[in-house]
Amino acid sequence: MKIAVLGTGLMGAPIAANLAAAGHDVRVWNRTRAKAEPLAAKGATVTGSPAAAVEGVDVVLTVLNDGVAVTSAIQAAADSLPHDAVWIQASTVGIGATEDHIALARSLGLEFVDAPVLGSTKPAAEGNLVVLASGAEELRGRVQPVFDVIGARTMWVGDAGASTKLKLVANSWVLALTAAVGEAVSLAEASGLDPKLFLEAMSGSAIDTPYLHMKGNAIIERSFEPAFTVRNALKDALLVNEAAVRGGVQLDVAQAASARLNRAVTKGHGDEDMAASYYASRDE
Repeated sequence: MKIAVLGTGLMGAPIAANLAAAGHDVRVWNRTRAKAEPLAAKGATVTGSPAAAVEGVDVVLTVLNDGVAVTSAIQAAADSLPHDAVWIQASTVGIGATEDHIALARSLGLEFVDAPVLGSTKPAAEGNLVVLASGAEELRGRVQPVFDVIGARTMWVGDAGASTKLKLVANSWVLALTAAVGEAVSLAEASGLDPKLFLEAMSGSAIDTPYLHMKGNAIIERSFEPAFTVRNALKDALLVNEAAVRGGVQLDVAQAASARLNRAVTKGHGDEDMAASYYASRDE
């Protein structure tokens, strides 16, 4: 397949590399071209504009930071988009932006599949993401070859837009876990305890999770190489809260997680892994 990948950041770059390695004809674009250049050595064609990337492709895959960036890229590509192409929108952009993208796809004569993913940089590099997909049933066969490369599992969850809603539900859970790990480690340290005792106490219990140990050890070791940044987690937290307002529900934990992430960004930890929201509990 001929595939354009618009956005080659922490997630887009490994996704594009895996698609090229699988034998697809991959063309990539990134606003900062230097981030896309390493993909040339992995078999992708680096282009200078969204319009150049999408010429003659079967699939356009957007993996960008937010709804505004996605809209801007597709609008910039509009004159070169093949009318029989499928647009797979894999960025986490929220409900309102997804509705806008569905309308934009319709106006451009594009088929649209909403397909945010669960997972960060490691599963992206390994092709082990979980793809949450929604869209017309007749499109499944056309996009499944893409999903089979980038993900270990694909969940089809209904009409376009349903998977964005599911992604926000999943993100609300991840945000709660991340905040809880950071606070528990902070309290252990403030109490004069070795925080590894907390991880040991939880180990094997009914409330243990691999995520607790992954993020807990990262905090203890002060190892914050970004798999998913604090800044991006804050963006997602705000989208979760936006969805809560739309749905008329009160999400106290999501609001608190947003405040913690915002404090960590303010303290200069925005570009570190989201585990660094731990610093929201500290004076450093």
